[in-house]
Amino acid sequence: MTNDALLSALSQLVSEGRNPETMDIDLLSTEAILERLNQQDKTVPFAVEKVIPQIATAVDAITTAFKNKGRLIYIGAGTSGRLGVLDASECPPTFGVSDQMVIGLIAGGKEAMFKAQEGSEDSPSAASDDLQNIALTPQDVVVGIAASGRTPYVIGGLEYANQIGATTVAVSCNPDSKIAAIAQIAISPLVGPEALTGSTRLKSGTAQKLILNMLTTASMIRLGKSYQNLMVDVQATNKKLEARAVRIVMQATDCEKTRAEQLLAQSHNNAKVAILMALTDMNYQEALEKLSQSEGFLRKAIRPSS
Repeated sequence: MTNDALLSALSQLVSEGRNPETMDIDLLSTEAILERLNQQDKTVPFAVEKVIPQIATAVDAITTAFKNKGRLIYIGAGTSGRLGVLDASECPPTFGVSDQMVIGLIAGGKEAMFKAQEGSEDSPSAASDDLQNIALTPQDVVVGIAASGRTPYVIGGLEYANQIGATTVAVSCNPDSKIAAIAQIAISPLVGPEALTGSTRLKSGTAQKLILNMLTTASMIRLGKSYQNLMVDVQATNKKLEARAVRIVMQATDCEKTRAEQLLAQSHNNAKVAILMALTDMNYQEALEKLSQSEGFLRKAIRPSS
Protein backbone atom coordinates (compact mmCIF):
# COMPACT_ATOMS: atom_id res chain seq x y z
CA MET A 1 0.00 0.00 0.00
CA THR A 2 1.35 3.42 -0.96
CA ASN A 3 1.78 6.18 1.61
CA ASP A 4 -1.11 8.12 0.10
CA ALA A 5 -3.38 5.08 0.25
CA LEU A 6 -2.32 4.36 3.82
CA LEU A 7 -2.97 7.95 4.89
CA SER A 8 -6.40 7.78 3.28
CA ALA A 9 -7.17 4.48 5.04
CA LEU A 10 -6.08 5.80 8.44
CA SER A 11 -8.18 8.92 8.03
CA GLN A 12 -11.28 6.72 7.87
CA LEU A 13 -10.63 4.95 11.17
CA VAL A 14 -12.41 6.02 14.35
CA SER A 15 -9.41 4.94 16.41
CA GLU A 16 -7.19 7.35 14.46
CA GLY A 17 -9.41 10.40 14.94
CA ARG A 18 -8.59 13.31 17.22
CA ASN A 19 -10.39 13.33 20.54
CA PRO A 20 -12.01 16.73 21.20
CA GLU A 21 -11.96 16.08 24.95
CA THR A 22 -8.16 15.89 25.15
CA MET A 23 -7.01 18.64 22.79
CA ASP A 24 -5.48 20.54 25.72
CA ILE A 25 -3.95 17.55 27.47
CA ASP A 26 -0.40 18.88 26.99
CA LEU A 27 -1.28 21.96 29.03
CA LEU A 28 -2.60 20.12 32.06
CA SER A 29 -1.01 19.32 35.41
CA THR A 30 -0.02 15.74 36.18
CA GLU A 31 -3.17 15.09 38.20
CA ALA A 32 -5.38 16.69 35.55
CA ILE A 33 -3.79 14.53 32.82
CA LEU A 34 -4.52 11.42 34.85
CA GLU A 35 -8.10 12.51 35.48
CA ARG A 36 -8.62 13.07 31.75
CA LEU A 37 -7.16 9.64 30.91
CA ASN A 38 -9.35 8.06 33.57
CA GLN A 39 -12.44 9.77 32.17
CA GLN A 40 -11.71 8.26 28.78
CA ASP A 41 -11.04 4.80 30.25
CA LYS A 42 -14.43 4.83 32.00
CA THR A 43 -16.17 4.68 28.61
CA VAL A 44 -14.57 1.37 27.63
CA PRO A 45 -16.71 -1.12 29.63
CA PHE A 46 -19.87 0.46 28.23
CA ALA A 47 -18.57 -0.02 24.69
CA VAL A 48 -17.79 -3.66 25.46
CA GLU A 49 -21.23 -4.14 27.01
CA LYS A 50 -22.85 -3.32 23.66
CA VAL A 51 -21.10 -6.23 21.93
CA ILE A 52 -21.82 -8.92 24.54
CA PRO A 53 -24.14 -10.80 22.09
CA GLN A 54 -21.24 -11.15 19.64
CA ILE A 55 -18.86 -12.14 22.44
CA ALA A 56 -21.36 -14.80 23.55
CA THR A 57 -21.48 -16.25 20.03
CA ALA A 58 -17.70 -16.48 20.04
CA VAL A 59 -17.66 -18.10 23.51
CA ASP A 60 -20.11 -20.77 22.37
CA ALA A 61 -17.93 -21.49 19.33
CA ILE A 62 -14.79 -21.70 21.48
CA THR A 63 -16.49 -23.98 24.01
CA THR A 64 -17.62 -26.30 21.21
CA ALA A 65 -14.09 -26.32 19.80
CA PHE A 66 -12.62 -27.25 23.18
CA LYS A 67 -15.10 -30.10 23.56
CA ASN A 68 -14.01 -31.40 20.15
CA LYS A 69 -10.29 -31.24 21.04
CA GLY A 70 -9.87 -27.98 19.13
CA ARG A 71 -7.82 -24.98 20.23
CA LEU A 72 -8.26 -21.24 20.66
CA ILE A 73 -5.59 -19.36 18.73
CA TYR A 74 -5.04 -15.61 19.00
CA ILE A 75 -3.21 -13.74 16.25
CA GLY A 76 -2.21 -10.10 16.37
CA ALA A 77 0.57 -7.55 16.03
CA GLY A 78 1.97 -5.04 18.52
CA THR A 79 -0.27 -4.37 21.52
CA SER A 80 -3.00 -6.62 20.12
CA GLY A 81 -0.61 -9.53 19.69
CA ARG A 82 0.86 -9.07 23.17
CA LEU A 83 -2.60 -9.11 24.71
CA GLY A 84 -3.35 -12.39 22.95
CA VAL A 85 -0.12 -13.97 24.17
CA LEU A 86 -0.83 -12.69 27.69
CA ASP A 87 -4.31 -14.17 27.83
CA ALA A 88 -3.13 -17.50 26.41
CA SER A 89 -0.23 -17.77 28.87
CA GLU A 90 -2.51 -17.23 31.86
CA CYS A 91 -4.90 -20.08 31.06
CA PRO A 92 -2.76 -23.07 32.18
CA PRO A 93 -2.15 -21.92 35.77
CA THR A 94 -5.64 -20.49 36.17
CA PHE A 95 -7.67 -23.33 34.69
CA GLY A 96 -5.32 -26.31 34.76
CA VAL A 97 -5.27 -26.76 30.98
CA SER A 98 -2.49 -27.62 28.56
CA ASP A 99 -0.41 -24.76 27.19
CA GLN A 100 -1.48 -26.00 23.75
CA MET A 101 -5.19 -25.39 24.37
CA VAL A 102 -4.96 -21.59 24.05
CA ILE A 103 -2.14 -20.25 21.89
CA GLY A 104 -1.05 -16.67 21.22
CA LEU A 105 0.74 -15.81 17.97
CA ILE A 106 2.32 -12.38 17.54
CA ALA A 107 3.75 -10.87 14.37
CA GLY A 108 7.52 -10.99 14.65
CA GLY A 109 7.54 -13.96 17.01
CA LYS A 110 8.67 -14.11 20.63
CA GLU A 111 11.07 -11.17 20.26
CA ALA A 112 8.12 -8.91 19.49
CA MET A 113 6.79 -9.47 23.00
CA PHE A 114 9.67 -7.46 24.45
CA LYS A 115 10.83 -5.23 21.61
CA ALA A 116 8.64 -3.72 18.92
CA GLN A 117 8.96 -5.41 15.52
CA GLU A 118 6.74 -2.94 13.72
CA GLY A 119 7.47 -4.05 10.14
CA SER A 120 6.42 -7.62 10.86
CA GLU A 121 2.73 -6.73 10.87
CA ASP A 122 2.85 -5.87 7.15
CA SER A 123 3.17 -9.47 5.96
CA PRO A 124 -0.09 -11.41 5.41
CA SER A 125 1.86 -14.57 4.55
CA ALA A 126 3.72 -14.52 7.89
CA ALA A 127 0.48 -15.29 9.73
CA SER A 128 -0.40 -18.20 7.46
CA ASP A 129 3.13 -19.53 7.98
CA ASP A 130 2.72 -19.22 11.76
CA LEU A 131 -0.63 -21.03 11.65
CA GLN A 132 0.80 -23.78 9.46
CA ASN A 133 3.65 -24.20 11.96
CA ILE A 134 1.15 -25.06 14.70
CA ALA A 135 -0.84 -27.31 12.32
CA LEU A 136 -4.11 -25.35 12.26
CA THR A 137 -7.16 -27.61 11.90
CA PRO A 138 -10.87 -27.11 11.14
CA GLN A 139 -11.60 -27.85 14.81
CA ASP A 140 -9.72 -24.73 15.94
CA VAL A 141 -10.97 -21.18 16.52
CA VAL A 142 -8.76 -18.33 15.31
CA VAL A 143 -9.31 -14.90 16.89
CA GLY A 144 -7.73 -12.07 14.93
CA ILE A 145 -7.05 -9.00 17.08
CA ALA A 146 -6.40 -5.60 15.50
CA ALA A 147 -7.62 -2.26 16.83
CA SER A 148 -7.55 -0.78 13.34
CA GLY A 149 -9.12 -3.84 11.76
CA ARG A 150 -6.74 -3.59 8.81
CA THR A 151 -3.46 -5.16 9.99
CA PRO A 152 -2.11 -7.30 7.09
CA TYR A 153 -0.73 -9.99 9.42
CA VAL A 154 -4.17 -10.51 10.96
CA ILE A 155 -5.94 -10.34 7.61
CA GLY A 156 -3.66 -13.03 6.21
CA GLY A 157 -4.18 -15.24 9.25
CA LEU A 158 -7.96 -15.01 9.14
CA GLU A 159 -8.05 -15.67 5.40
CA TYR A 160 -5.88 -18.76 5.82
CA ALA A 161 -8.03 -19.97 8.72
CA ASN A 162 -11.14 -19.61 6.56
CA GLN A 163 -9.49 -21.68 3.85
CA ILE A 164 -8.68 -24.42 6.34
CA GLY A 165 -12.25 -24.40 7.67
CA ALA A 166 -11.48 -23.15 11.18
CA THR A 167 -13.93 -20.84 12.96
CA THR A 168 -12.79 -17.23 12.67
CA VAL A 169 -13.42 -14.30 15.01
CA ALA A 170 -12.38 -10.66 14.57
CA VAL A 171 -11.81 -8.24 17.46
CA SER A 172 -11.52 -4.66 16.21
CA CYS A 173 -12.31 -1.19 17.50
CA ASN A 174 -13.47 0.23 14.18
CA PRO A 175 -16.88 -0.34 12.57
CA ASP A 176 -17.07 -2.23 9.28
CA SER A 177 -13.39 -3.16 9.45
CA LYS A 178 -11.71 -5.43 6.95
CA ILE A 179 -11.14 -8.20 9.47
CA ALA A 180 -14.78 -7.97 10.57
CA ALA A 181 -15.80 -8.65 6.97
CA ILE A 182 -13.43 -11.63 6.72
CA ALA A 183 -14.27 -13.35 10.01
CA GLN A 184 -17.38 -15.40 10.67
CA ILE A 185 -17.92 -13.63 14.02
CA ALA A 186 -17.13 -9.92 14.39
CA ILE A 187 -16.68 -8.23 17.77
CA SER A 188 -16.32 -4.47 17.26
CA PRO A 189 -16.58 -2.31 20.40
CA LEU A 190 -16.56 1.38 19.49
CA VAL A 191 -14.40 3.11 22.07
CA GLY A 192 -13.88 6.24 19.98
CA PRO A 193 -10.72 8.29 19.44
CA GLU A 194 -7.84 7.79 21.83
CA ALA A 195 -6.70 10.37 24.39
CA LEU A 196 -3.45 10.47 22.42
CA THR A 197 -4.35 10.28 18.76
CA GLY A 198 -3.68 6.83 17.32
CA SER A 199 -2.25 5.35 20.54
CA THR A 200 -4.45 2.27 20.46
CA ARG A 201 -2.67 0.71 23.44
CA LEU A 202 -5.02 2.92 25.48
CA LYS A 203 -8.81 2.52 25.17
CA SER A 204 -8.64 0.07 22.28
CA GLY A 205 -6.13 -2.09 24.13
CA THR A 206 -8.24 -1.98 27.28
CA ALA A 207 -11.32 -3.07 25.34
CA GLN A 208 -9.39 -5.92 23.75
CA LYS A 209 -8.09 -7.07 27.14
CA LEU A 210 -11.61 -7.10 28.57
CA ILE A 211 -12.92 -9.09 25.62
CA LEU A 212 -10.13 -11.67 25.69
CA ASN A 213 -10.68 -12.11 29.42
CA MET A 214 -14.34 -12.77 28.71
CA LEU A 215 -13.66 -15.23 25.88
CA THR A 216 -11.42 -17.52 27.91
CA THR A 217 -13.05 -17.11 31.32
CA ALA A 218 -16.58 -17.76 30.08
CA SER A 219 -15.44 -20.67 27.91
CA MET A 220 -13.62 -22.29 30.81
CA ILE A 221 -16.63 -21.84 33.08
CA ARG A 222 -18.76 -23.53 30.42
CA LEU A 223 -16.30 -26.43 30.51
CA GLY A 224 -16.73 -26.89 34.27
CA LYS A 225 -13.51 -25.18 35.33
CA SER A 226 -15.25 -23.38 38.20
CA TYR A 227 -17.40 -24.34 41.17
CA GLN A 228 -19.62 -21.43 42.18
CA ASN A 229 -17.13 -18.61 41.52
CA LEU A 230 -14.04 -20.53 42.65
CA MET A 231 -11.15 -21.52 40.35
CA VAL A 232 -11.23 -25.17 41.33
CA ASP A 233 -8.87 -26.29 38.55
CA VAL A 234 -6.11 -23.89 39.62
CA GLN A 235 -2.64 -25.43 39.37
CA ALA A 236 -0.62 -24.99 42.57
CA THR A 237 2.69 -24.35 40.81
CA ASN A 238 4.09 -21.76 43.22
CA LYS A 239 3.69 -20.73 46.86
CA LYS A 240 0.95 -18.21 46.12
CA LEU A 241 -1.06 -20.72 44.10
CA GLU A 242 -0.54 -23.38 46.75
CA ALA A 243 -2.03 -21.02 49.31
CA ARG A 244 -4.85 -20.17 46.90
CA ALA A 245 -5.67 -23.87 46.48
CA VAL A 246 -5.90 -24.25 50.26
CA ARG A 247 -8.13 -21.20 50.47
CA ILE A 248 -10.37 -22.47 47.67
CA VAL A 249 -10.91 -25.79 49.46
CA MET A 250 -11.64 -23.94 52.70
CA GLN A 251 -14.15 -21.63 50.99
CA ALA A 252 -15.90 -24.42 49.11
CA THR A 253 -16.24 -26.78 52.06
CA ASP A 254 -16.24 -24.39 55.04
CA CYS A 255 -13.40 -26.33 56.62
CA GLU A 256 -10.33 -25.28 58.57
CA LYS A 257 -6.88 -24.81 57.06
CA THR A 258 -5.51 -28.05 58.48
CA ARG A 259 -8.37 -30.07 57.02
CA ALA A 260 -7.98 -28.37 53.61
CA GLU A 261 -4.28 -29.23 53.58
CA GLN A 262 -5.08 -32.84 54.44
CA LEU A 263 -7.62 -33.05 51.64
CA LEU A 264 -5.18 -31.58 49.12
CA ALA A 265 -2.51 -34.05 50.17
CA GLN A 266 -4.96 -36.94 49.74
CA SER A 267 -6.07 -35.63 46.33
CA HIS A 268 -2.55 -35.04 44.97
CA ASN A 269 -3.06 -31.25 45.13
CA ASN A 270 -6.20 -31.37 43.01
CA ALA A 271 -8.52 -28.80 44.58
CA LYS A 272 -11.58 -29.99 42.65
CA VAL A 273 -11.10 -33.57 43.79
CA ALA A 274 -10.37 -32.43 47.35
CA ILE A 275 -13.65 -30.51 47.47
CA LEU A 276 -15.63 -33.45 46.14
CA MET A 277 -14.06 -35.77 48.68
CA ALA A 278 -14.93 -33.36 51.50
CA LEU A 279 -18.53 -32.80 50.44
CA THR A 280 -19.42 -36.42 49.62
CA ASP A 281 -17.07 -38.56 51.74
CA MET A 282 -15.80 -40.27 48.57
CA ASN A 283 -12.25 -41.55 48.47
CA TYR A 284 -9.74 -40.28 45.92
CA GLN A 285 -10.45 -42.89 43.24
CA GLU A 286 -14.22 -42.59 43.65
CA ALA A 287 -13.99 -38.81 43.33
CA LEU A 288 -11.93 -39.08 40.14
CA GLU A 289 -14.43 -41.47 38.60
CA LYS A 290 -17.41 -39.33 39.58
CA LEU A 291 -15.81 -36.22 38.08
CA SER A 292 -15.10 -38.11 34.88
CA GLN A 293 -18.74 -39.21 34.71
CA SER A 294 -19.79 -35.60 35.31
CA GLU A 295 -17.52 -34.29 32.51
CA GLY A 296 -15.52 -32.32 35.05
CA PHE A 297 -18.47 -30.35 36.45
CA LEU A 298 -18.15 -30.35 40.23
CA ARG A 299 -21.79 -29.36 40.87
CA LYS A 300 -22.98 -32.34 38.80
CA ALA A 301 -20.62 -34.66 40.65
CA ILE A 302 -21.92 -33.47 44.01
CA ARG A 303 -25.58 -33.49 42.99
CA PRO A 304 -26.04 -35.64 39.85
CA SER A 305 -29.61 -34.44 39.35
CA SER A 306 -28.70 -30.71 39.42
